[in-house]
Amino acid sequence: MSNGFASAEDRTAFIARLPKAELHLHIEGSLEPELMFTLAQRNHVAIPFASVEEVRAAYAFSNLQDFLDIYYQGMGVLHTEQDFFDLTAAYLARAHADAVRHVEIFFDPQGHTTRGVAFATVVAGITRALDDAEAQYGITSKLILCFLRHLSEAEAEATLDEALPFLDRIDGVGLDSSEVGHPPSKFERVFARARGLGLKIVAHAGEEGPPAYVHEALDLLKVDRIDHGNRSLEDPALVSRLADEAMCLTVCPLSNLKLCVVDYIGAHPLKIMLDAGLVATVNSDDPSYFGGYVNANYRAVADALDLSRAELVTLARNSFTGSFLDDAAKAQHLAAIDAYA
Repeated sequence: MSNGFASAEDRTAFIARLPKAELHLHIEGSLEPELMFTLAQRNHVAIPFASVEEVRAAYAFSNLQDFLDIYYQGMGVLHTEQDFFDLTAAYLARAHADAVRHVEIFFDPQGHTTRGVAFATVVAGITRALDDAEAQYGITSKLILCFLRHLSEAEAEATLDEALPFLDRIDGVGLDSSEVGHPPSKFERVFARARGLGLKIVAHAGEEGPPAYVHEALDLLKVDRIDHGNRSLEDPALVSRLADEAMCLTVCPLSNLKLCVVDYIGAHPLKIMLDAGLVATVNSDDPSYFGGYVNANYRAVADALDLSRAELVTLARNSFTGSFLDDAAKAQHLAAIDAYA
């Protein structure tokens, strides 16, 4: 094969052990149906599904809003610190199996505090699992608080207030949920405040929303990284700017397929992004809902787009250069990739 592999199986094996970071992962979106049932029983929560199979059948959505409706319903089983620990630990075990060395995970506190779950409970469970994973697997981590963009900026401000006692464990803030009709400009003030607190800034932009939302994320929120960014490709000047600024894009191929951002995986723009000099990365977004963890995403695009060894190495390198690790840690990880490749 001209892509540097003897066979498709050879490429799959290469992906399996390729050292990588994951930069776009919603921890609530890693809630597998089996764990949903376990937690529903543990916490005596009624869920509208009689079996794991029924839950999986309900995952047949075709757009972002349909997905979000079941996503928020699913997180209703999360109540205690142990629930958030179990959720996060399950994801980290899967990440370890996929040769992930560093994770930067999102959590949605407003999805929990509005249900009466204390902010401290959420953070304690997640961070205990992150600490355990570092001790057990050597996986390092950053934690990013996401504001729900379908809610108001005032509610985001209140959430940032709640986060203040935990800033020793929170590394950044992001913006997720329903994109269309909720531009980044709606949250300009709360992001300025977060930046003033020394937090890193990311935002979902250009998934279903237009290129203008990516411009707003760059100019008004002053993001350090763009989550998704697919629709940037509709604006050549924006593509040039993203390339010139080496702005990392956290791309989520199976998510894009499941939410019909692309019609089929062979139409995914990841290779176009790489060819345009964009710092694209591969991530799983909400893996239990979208059909695969990070290596499944790598395999899907590698097979559909016939990615070469060099392109896969670039994607893995981008996952560390686009991370919020310090330069020394980045250099260590990049050396490990080079040694592996």
